[in-house]
Amino acid sequence: MQTGRRFPAGPPPLALYVHLPWCVRKCPYCDFNSHRLGDALPERAYVDALLADLSAQCAVAVAARPLISVFIGGGTPSLFSGGAVARLLDGVRERCVLAADAEVTLEANPGAVDAGHFRAYRQAGVNRLSIGVQSLSARHLRALGRIHDPAQARAAVDAARAAGFGNINLDLMFGLPEQTLAEAAADLEALIALAPEHISYYQLTLEPNTAFAHAPPPLPDHDTLDAMHEAGMARLAAAGFARYEVSAYARDGQHCRHNLNYWRFGDYLGIGAGAHGKLTDVATALVERRSAKRSPTAYLAAQHKLAHRRLLDDADLVLEFTLNALRLTDGVETALFSAHTGLPAARLAAPRRRLARAGLLAPAPERLAATPLGQRFLNDVVAGFAAD
Repeated sequence: MQTGRRFPAGPPPLALYVHLPWCVRKCPYCDFNSHRLGDALPERAYVDALLADLSAQCAVAVAARPLISVFIGGGTPSLFSGGAVARLLDGVRERCVLAADAEVTLEANPGAVDAGHFRAYRQAGVNRLSIGVQSLSARHLRALGRIHDPAQARAAVDAARAAGFGNINLDLMFGLPEQTLAEAAADLEALIALAPEHISYYQLTLEPNTAFAHAPPPLPDHDTLDAMHEAGMARLAAAGFARYEVSAYARDGQHCRHNLNYWRFGDYLGIGAGAHGKLTDVATALVERRSAKRSPTAYLAAQHKLAHRRLLDDADLVLEFTLNALRLTDGVETALFSAHTGLPAARLAAPRRRLARAGLLAPAPERLAATPLGQRFLNDVVAGFAAD
């Protein structure tokens, strides 16, 4: 297949995403591929399936590329024991080259962790935790269907510190059912007091096919949501957290490298039920999207874990690159477009001119970045590239 694409600098950086799909119960706002835990967690069988999946995906060309990061997401990965996570990461190291400074993140929920788990994760090689606090208000945690309370959230952070974690992300939502502007501010203030290195601060949205979508709770109006967002950004900046992506804020040097690889259109393997991946073959100049079987039962039973494989055409590459890169507040260097898609930068020239004239895109030719106005209307900016 002739594409006309060129990758003279080689393929993009490579990461690994691992999906552990079980939760104690399904939150009413969650649209992720997560499933309520039954009688027992099939730890051994699932780790075996993950490693078989990884072996099958690690062709020679992939196996020689170092993994810059590993992200263990869910679901609730902290339901898995330290031994299971150690066996998983040992198996990853046996099958792939793990960069010496690789970022290894595990997601944890405060209602499904203890200090022993955190110590075992750290010993297994996890060096970054992402804890789903979501709120530090007991009333709002109940409204969200969370299984933890504020004391358990604070205890989880303390346990993570005691286990030796120096890189912690905390998730916090705003725009919660019947939340006031003052309550959102107090929630954020309480989270900042926990002194994380990274904060994911994002608005609750009603996603299709969720319990909240079928029976919407009373949410703040648009003016209040805007005020919450603006006040939150200002408070985070004052506290030393720089906004580098739509909903990501970090102290100096603590950006999430795994997510940056997504936003910079890097490559990644995805293993686990419903996991997605993206791989570039520079020899053929083909870029492929992959996804695994969504059902944990089907994933465990299947000899071949992948359910879908799709080659991206040029229009797909333009759309997906801009959709990811423009989420970054500083955008990306223009040269990255050619480096990670194989397409000439001229492919973006016409929509860039139009969007810059509209005040939605920064005019500097060396960077592809949305203006503050463009950040507010990001879907329109991306649609401007898709139209070409």
